[in-house]
Amino acid sequence: MDRVCFYIGNKPVYWYGVLVATGLAAAWAHLRRLGRMAGFDEQFVSNMVLIAMLGGLVGARVAYVASNWPDYAGQWMEIIRIDHGGLVFYGGAVGAALALSLHAALAKVPWRRYADFIITGLPLGHAFGRIGCFLNGCCYGRACSCGLAWLGGRWPVQLMETVANLFIYGVLTRMYRRCVAPGMVFVAYLLTYPTVRFVLEFLRGDPRTSWGGLHVAQWMSLALVALGGFLGWVWKPRRRTPEV
Repeated sequence: MDRVCFYIGNKPVYWYGVLVATGLAAAWAHLRRLGRMAGFDEQFVSNMVLIAMLGGLVGARVAYVASNWPDYAGQWMEIIRIDHGGLVFYGGAVGAALALSLHAALAKVPWRRYADFIITGLPLGHAFGRIGCFLNGCCYGRACSCGLAWLGGRWPVQLMETVANLFIYGVLTRMYRRCVAPGMVFVAYLLTYPTVRFVLEFLRGDPRTSWGGLHVAQWMSLALVALGGFLGWVWKPRRRTPEV
């Protein structure tokens, strides 16, 4: 599959970079629309998206380069070529979370309200990013003889994750519009995406870092599901016991 989307002169522009940019634009458009209901002005929403983008890209790239350092040692310019692919989602999630937490504190917005809002755009942007992975030929699946020759004879894990992300996006957005208890939209994401990621990791065919029989991404997924369960229990609204 051709990784190049188009050329500007002799310079190729890759599908991966185009789809990542499209995902960011789609997430921004969604949050801008949802922000009107949440009471966030457009400038504040734009700042949130910019901070998430910068923190996420730095975190995702640092995690990828660190885990593949022998391939990048001495090739300093290649380290910043994210248009060639090479981002670790969980690294990006950590980077974005740190940057956004600082922004929420400086803006004096309650953290749970802030997290519930911003998390609704994440699976939408991520869905486009996984399409970019598919067109770029990275994050590919194991060989499969299930009539998938038209997909290179491999499990299309990138496209499977795209479908899952779009479903999660719909669920989170519906929950947010229904004004569920603060923090519950964020908890729902922690319980859904990491579960999907844990299962799909069994179908990945690209080189994976493993420990204890599971991929590192699977251990991270288990940790996030556990965190989601804990936060859901702590933040769940309790009915007050009526006084006698």
